[in-house]
Amino acid sequence: MKEKELQKLFQSLTLKEKIGQLVQLSGEFFGSVDEVSTGPAKKMGIHPEMVSLAGSVLNVAGAKSVISIQKSYLERSQHKIPLLFMGDIVYGYRTILPIPLGQGATWNPELIQENYNNIGMEASKAGIDVTFSPMVDLVRDPRWGRCLESTGEDPFLNSQFAAAVIKGFQGNLTVNNVATCVKHFAAYGATEGGREYNTVDMSERRLRQDYLPSYKAAVEAGSKLVMTSFNTLDGIPATANKWLLDEILRKEWGFDGVIITDYAAIHELIAHGVAQDEKEAAQLAINATVDIDMKTSCYANQLEPLVREGKIDNELINQAAWRILCLKNELGLFENPYRGASINEEKFMHTDESRTKALQASRESIVLLKNENNILPLDVKKSKIAVIGPYTNSKSIVGMWSFHGKQDEFTSIQDAFEKLDTHNIKFAKGCDYLEDYSILGSFGKMLNPSNESTLDMEQQTLQAVKLVEQSDLVVLALGEHMLQSGEAGSRTELELPRVQKKLLDTVAKTGKPIVLVLFSGRPLVLTNIEKQVDAILQVWFPGSEGGQAIVDVLTGKFNPSGRLTMSFPYSVGQVPLYYNSFNTGRPISTSQHSDRFLSRYLDAPNGPLYPFGYGLSYTKYEYANLSLSSEILNDETTITISVDIQNSGSKAGIETVQLYIQDKIGSVVRPVKELKGFKRVFLQPGEIKKVIFEVNEEMLRFYDKNLCYQSEKGDFRVFVGHSSQEYLEADFTLI
Repeated sequence: MKEKELQKLFQSLTLKEKIGQLVQLSGEFFGSVDEVSTGPAKKMGIHPEMVSLAGSVLNVAGAKSVISIQKSYLERSQHKIPLLFMGDIVYGYRTILPIPLGQGATWNPELIQENYNNIGMEASKAGIDVTFSPMVDLVRDPRWGRCLESTGEDPFLNSQFAAAVIKGFQGNLTVNNVATCVKHFAAYGATEGGREYNTVDMSERRLRQDYLPSYKAAVEAGSKLVMTSFNTLDGIPATANKWLLDEILRKEWGFDGVIITDYAAIHELIAHGVAQDEKEAAQLAINATVDIDMKTSCYANQLEPLVREGKIDNELINQAAWRILCLKNELGLFENPYRGASINEEKFMHTDESRTKALQASRESIVLLKNENNILPLDVKKSKIAVIGPYTNSKSIVGMWSFHGKQDEFTSIQDAFEKLDTHNIKFAKGCDYLEDYSILGSFGKMLNPSNESTLDMEQQTLQAVKLVEQSDLVVLALGEHMLQSGEAGSRTELELPRVQKKLLDTVAKTGKPIVLVLFSGRPLVLTNIEKQVDAILQVWFPGSEGGQAIVDVLTGKFNPSGRLTMSFPYSVGQVPLYYNSFNTGRPISTSQHSDRFLSRYLDAPNGPLYPFGYGLSYTKYEYANLSLSSEILNDETTITISVDIQNSGSKAGIETVQLYIQDKIGSVVRPVKELKGFKRVFLQPGEIKKVIFEVNEEMLRFYDKNLCYQSEKGDFRVFVGHSSQEYLEADFTLI
């Protein structure tokens, strides 16, 4: 629809009709009028008339359902304004990718973009117009369950992946794409204690320097929507934070798209204690330029009285409704209200192309943390191998946000091993995921684990140990239960579940070599476990092709190339723990004070067990000849940094070369190092390649003591290497 026609339509709307566009309801509201008036609308306190005017629908998927609801809605609509269908397509629809924390470990935004293009196709054909993705929150505390949805602890890397996901999902915004909603704005990853829905409090400098860049990158990449976060920021909940939403997001960054709340967040302003009732909550949110109220009655019931009473400007509602109509128009819904929804949606689902791309993402997400005596890769022809553990034949390997995937399309480790032409591999469960499922709350009650096996836990373990004793080595498939991470999956202990640790202890007593395949949605504490095993593969929740990817890595068909994007702590007492921290006045490595009076722990190292950027390979890479084209940089020039990388091992592989920079002296304290670039390099055995980075003045900017974003003259150090702790280094000066 041309803008002139859209304006004409907009001018014909009443105030109530405009408010309706600002209301998002779940699919249960869109049955017959009688069903709605006596069911969910009555329960929520929304008049059936407002249901008939609502602008968008939450979490309805499947072309048949979407087409039916849209058709029925339009038949009753006076102005024929189509509904928007939005859903949680976080990292997969039917084809499920590795969790975003695993995607980050690929250090391959291009591959991730290609995968999200396929996921967007699947979602669109199922009738979804908007996805609540990507989550770009910076996360430095693995206690927070939603670090599963983040790509890690670094603002630069998170920004790269934010842009990749948005470009993949949105493409050219054809009927084969979906619009993105970046979340959670802002700083949700810094919740105190790692506890879901909790408070955030930080300086504006830290907010701007570390937490806002990935959201800004998402806006610059063209995300059509932004979702407010549940947390407070500087004492003000994000959903009511006019400074955050209007001053920064809209005015400073120029975002003219749609702002939507997270689930029921406007009503939660009452619980936060900044609003007395729904009317005041609605007033605060609309004044902060929030456009869509997700699943509360606040906008539906309170905006019209607020206008009549002169408590809000009618123009705020006009602006919000116009932004929503513009989004619908940009998606082409006025010409085709069913958009991508296809009655033949099945032919677009889980295709060979999407599976192939997802398999590659799963392979590249796997991080080899330990490989003592080169026990990996496995020789499945010569070695008798026992594969045991609750994840051996599990299809629950996709993480929490995988509602639309089909388990019969997922590949388990056992499925993949059984494709190999060998009789040397035997399988046993060994134990359940958890000893006590009640820790999962209502989810735990639904799981009913007693039906998972006819053997009790002790018998399962005895059966597994007998298998181990008949084998040359053991592959132990262990990890968090899928529902121990994700939204509302906060934990104070980051260990393996006790029943699985008991299985590991029992197997370790046999003296057989152990390869640990570790599933999780976060970094776990592996300090004691690391001593018991010979190799560790961190596989996250690797997606629908995860089992095949794991076996490809275990057998050497794929040389592991994943690198960590969150630090693994020695102890939960260290968190939050991240590589780009500040020095203190008494740094442990250079202070002149005695050992006792340094910034250190008495019972653990300061640093991580496995650092940011870390990951092993089945070959070795050597760095040499770090060279700078100049030791002087100014505003108009660049410095070329080069380094030679050699594959000194016997297998071809991919090395991720990482560039870090330290600003030695600043008007405010600067991090010990910051990631500024990376390149993935494929090398044959013995091959040497020269890797080149360009450094300019813009890369050295930060928020100074006056909160001005600029560089400062002085000395810098550059680090180029394999991880945040393994590198060559050199110095240069900005003049």
